[in-house]
Amino acid sequence: MAFEGLSEKLSAAFKKLRGKGRLSEADVKEAMREIRLALLEADVSFKVVKQFVAQVTEKAVGADVLEALSPAQQIIKIVNQELTDLMGGAAARLTIASKPPTVVMMVGLQGAGKTTNGAKLAGLMKKQNGKRPLLAACDIYRPAAIQQLEVVGSQLDIPVFQMGQTNPVDIAKAAVEHAKKHGNDMVFLDTAGRLHVDEELMDELRAIKAAVEPTEILLVVDAMIGQDAVNAAKAFDDALDIDGVVLTKLDGDARGGAALSIKAVTGKPIKFVGVGEKLDQIEVFHPDRMAGRILGMGDMLSLIEKAEQSFDQKKALELQEKLRKNKFTLTDFYDQMKQLKNMGSLSDIVGMLPGVKASDLEGASMDTKQLQRMEAIILSMTPAEREDPKLLNSSRKKRIAAGSGTQVVDVNRLLKQFDMLQAMTKQFTGGKMPKSLRKMMGKKGRGMPGMGGGFPF
Repeated sequence: MAFEGLSEKLSAAFKKLRGKGRLSEADVKEAMREIRLALLEADVSFKVVKQFVAQVTEKAVGADVLEALSPAQQIIKIVNQELTDLMGGAAARLTIASKPPTVVMMVGLQGAGKTTNGAKLAGLMKKQNGKRPLLAACDIYRPAAIQQLEVVGSQLDIPVFQMGQTNPVDIAKAAVEHAKKHGNDMVFLDTAGRLHVDEELMDELRAIKAAVEPTEILLVVDAMIGQDAVNAAKAFDDALDIDGVVLTKLDGDARGGAALSIKAVTGKPIKFVGVGEKLDQIEVFHPDRMAGRILGMGDMLSLIEKAEQSFDQKKALELQEKLRKNKFTLTDFYDQMKQLKNMGSLSDIVGMLPGVKASDLEGASMDTKQLQRMEAIILSMTPAEREDPKLLNSSRKKRIAAGSGTQVVDVNRLLKQFDMLQAMTKQFTGGKMPKSLRKMMGKKGRGMPGMGGGFPF
């Protein structure tokens, strides 16, 4: 995950500060040196790092910090605020045209993910804002670009407008007219890219911009390419005056410096981030939340939003009532597994919890194969067996094992885990946390239920 290395190095620098009762200017300057090195290693622009460290140092050596009861916390607060400001301060939303359709022009280098992320963004606007988007295929050069857009469009149930290998400017104009006639209130133009910035590419993009006057021009850049992402952002901004950036592959093994540098170098905000390969894995970029995650403070707001999007409210209320009456069944267990899977990977979820670093998750993962086995076992049961596992005698267990492609030992393991879970829920409803759960949660109570305790999540 991006920022892992940066987060751990910053945590180490702050740990040294916390070990001191009072801080001297020398202590602060030593911490700033480590922060500077951490930022440079994360591929943040040298000029940005220099300015950032100067601003933090100026605030951190003030009397109100050095004489504070907890000066280390004061410095962390300053770094948090400066990181937030560096990335834009507040989330920058997509501009919506007063008179539809809103035209969003997606631009960027080849391979950055324009086609996929343009479709992801259209899907996000459809799902969260109730929009009726149209995808327009304006990339006539890349082999199968039109087909790719049609595939992702069909997966998201979003119409695609295309005119084959004709002039991209004509396609863009026709797409906007098509949207007006067919009630599409947003148009996403998937434009061509190149392996590098060149004048021919920019001329074509300028011509499309002049023809349709887009509401927003969003530059798609790959976080994995580090400083080159910032250079590309500056080149596109100089040529087209972009409105914002979509940063992709932020879930990859990226150093993350692009996210910290783009706003400072171009003055244009990061509006969205791609956090995975699935078509729903795109999020609004919140500088304050990202700063919190970098500093190990977690991101509870994003975790809550993710849970709200993934969990069925009606089912949650039904489950709450069942828990209250101690009627939690294997069917409910299966539903919870499915909804937890919809939230994404375990590292993504736990990474949003305060005080949890990537290194804390070493060796812990959501065992997808075990989850699949458990799902297969439950689905091989009859409705009556799911409601009352006491019905499961040896012959029934053999039948379930054969039907799910597993062994009887796997069926017994699932039933044992379910019994443990039922015992926990009974104690929860009484308001008491069992010792077994406290033990599973780890010495500091920071773990996730099941890490090393038998559960797959």
